[in-house]
Amino acid sequence: MRRQQSYRFEDNESTSYALRMNRRFSRVESGADLKDYFDRGDIASRENRWNFEVAWEVANKVGGIYTVIRSKAYVSTEEMGEQLCMMGPYKEHCARTEMEEMEFPRGNPLLDAVNSLRSRGYKIHTGRWLVDGNPQLILFDIGSAAWKLDQFKSEMWEKCHIGIPHLDIETNDAIILGFMIAEFLEEFRNFAVTYSQNNELSAPRIVAHFHEWQAGVGLIVLRTRLVEIATVFTTHATLLGRYLCAGNTDFYNNLDKFAVDEEAGKRQIYHRYCLERGATHLAHVFTTVSDITGYEAEHLLKRKPDIITPNGLNVKKFSAIHEFQNLHAVAKEKINEFVRGHFYGHIDFDLDKTLYFFIAGRYEFGNKGADIFIEALARLNAMLKHEKPDTTVVAFLIFPTKTNNFNVDSLRGHAVIKQLRDTINNVQQAVGKRMFDTCLQGNIPNADDLLQKDDLVKIKRCMFAMQRDSMPPVTTHNVADDWNDPVLSSIRRCHLFNSRHDRVKMVFHPEFLTSTNPLFGIDYEEFVRGCHLGVFPSYYEPWGYTPAECTVMGIPSVTTNLSGFGCFMEEHISDPKSYGIYIVDRRYIGLENSVQQLSSFMMEFSRLNRRQRIIQRNRTERLSDLLDWRTLGIYYRQARVKALQAVYPDYVDELSLYGSKNNLIFSRPHSEPPSPTSSRHTTPAPSVHGSDDEDSVDEETELKELGIK
Repeated sequence: MRRQQSYRFEDNESTSYALRMNRRFSRVESGADLKDYFDRGDIASRENRWNFEVAWEVANKVGGIYTVIRSKAYVSTEEMGEQLCMMGPYKEHCARTEMEEMEFPRGNPLLDAVNSLRSRGYKIHTGRWLVDGNPQLILFDIGSAAWKLDQFKSEMWEKCHIGIPHLDIETNDAIILGFMIAEFLEEFRNFAVTYSQNNELSAPRIVAHFHEWQAGVGLIVLRTRLVEIATVFTTHATLLGRYLCAGNTDFYNNLDKFAVDEEAGKRQIYHRYCLERGATHLAHVFTTVSDITGYEAEHLLKRKPDIITPNGLNVKKFSAIHEFQNLHAVAKEKINEFVRGHFYGHIDFDLDKTLYFFIAGRYEFGNKGADIFIEALARLNAMLKHEKPDTTVVAFLIFPTKTNNFNVDSLRGHAVIKQLRDTINNVQQAVGKRMFDTCLQGNIPNADDLLQKDDLVKIKRCMFAMQRDSMPPVTTHNVADDWNDPVLSSIRRCHLFNSRHDRVKMVFHPEFLTSTNPLFGIDYEEFVRGCHLGVFPSYYEPWGYTPAECTVMGIPSVTTNLSGFGCFMEEHISDPKSYGIYIVDRRYIGLENSVQQLSSFMMEFSRLNRRQRIIQRNRTERLSDLLDWRTLGIYYRQARVKALQAVYPDYVDELSLYGSKNNLIFSRPHSEPPSPTSSRHTTPAPSVHGSDDEDSVDEETELKELGIK
């Protein structure tokens, strides 16, 4: 795949500050960032421009696209205001907590279109999404139009020659939703034209943005019915690509060799593939979330994306640099509590010299890179035994799968530790009282008088209860089919059994983390903050929200050049490793070399002292602006503008005439250290004094240690 030339972070004293802060993200020239367009829809209203965003995951938590739509809602409403409306299926179990139902105001063409469809017997729910930004919502009850399914399928066959199997319920639902949305948009356009003529407004310009193949049915219907609406289609991962990768194929080296129709037919998804490919080719503008997914779409869907629209996050910056470091220390102590309980009787390692690595996501063992992670951990174990025997790594694997309940040994460990802590606290209070009373009497406390025989007996009982003959379990739950489970099978093969001599300890947690979890007692976000390194060596990852979430929380991560996030960072940072982004090559080298590279990255991270890790976390957190929707949302706007200009050739983006023509510019603090040049060490400079206190490093100290004025 051709790589795009881009401006990178440079450390060049002769370059002006403005040029040094220049960032170029994708193929399209852009204004400063999306904040330039935040007017709550004022300009869109004057231009009579409307934006509809359609996805199966609108107010319906199913997968990763829900995170994309939800997190982007705030910047979308700040830009479009009441000219934006999101549409999806009505799922009562989600809508009850996600949506505040209300009607549109009278005279609004949205209300007229809704009432028109209700008169046809369709059930439609309107209101606002209870997320940041509170965008307008229209949710369609699929069941209310199920009686027209045969009619919809007939039209799809007559116009597109796509047949839908009767028993494919998911596709049937997508067909119903697509036709309901297309009919709504057609009605809305008619009412908007009438409204504009009656109020002497310019003709309405409408753009509809569809996400993934389920929503893409509506796009196909709009285009085949010749409705004058600009359309954008975004694929977050191709349907066929997911199936091919799940089959352990050499995917990227054979992309240009796949017989796509035959492969889709073999997997009984040919009709879905046709819907996705149809939406791709009928859209006025086609986008993907990353260059690597664009390369995939070019070969599997036979169309190159017009624009790359990377996924962002709602980044909430802290007012002081040390705040997120403090959160890391607090969360790490909670993980320490879990480790004390899980490894009771085998705590022969220093928790202050223990590093927490983790991998998390859907349980796709190969696609998510869990296979090479475990293999690399086995090699890291051998290297640590030889080079740094006082350093311990605890590796967490968070993959939800079917279980039979908690592991009794793991629960017992936490009970034993709690009993020991309660006993020590009681003895501590008793000793303190005796010391106080002895001093009141004018006597110097004697150690034998303070710690009495009864106290020693209680402590000994607790310590004897902590003894165990078995090794600590590698899993916190009883996995349903543990002998065939891929993670447990791989752990057995690599002999990572949490023995006393192992410097890498394994914890497989087959359940999502929540604050009500009796073992951890923290949610996923807090867990991420408490870890030292996220490891995501994915083979198939169109974007990769997990390493992105690590980055905005200031946690270094490992990714690959086959993930959208990894390609994005590799393109826009001259030395990603110095910013805590380790990129494993899984594309141009063999599997064995990738495993070696991953293990060397983890070993390199394990060599860092505490001060170096703090400096690296500070640098990682500074990259959060790169992933903010205020920055990346500009590409969604550009996709809409391009689609509008395809349908309305006379349309000119008003702000582009007066806005900046430069690439994206980020205003960072002047004290921010730039990326090290090739002549400087890739890891942060070692401490010049002996303090390793996590709270002792501030920004000025960091700059001084890095030799930056």
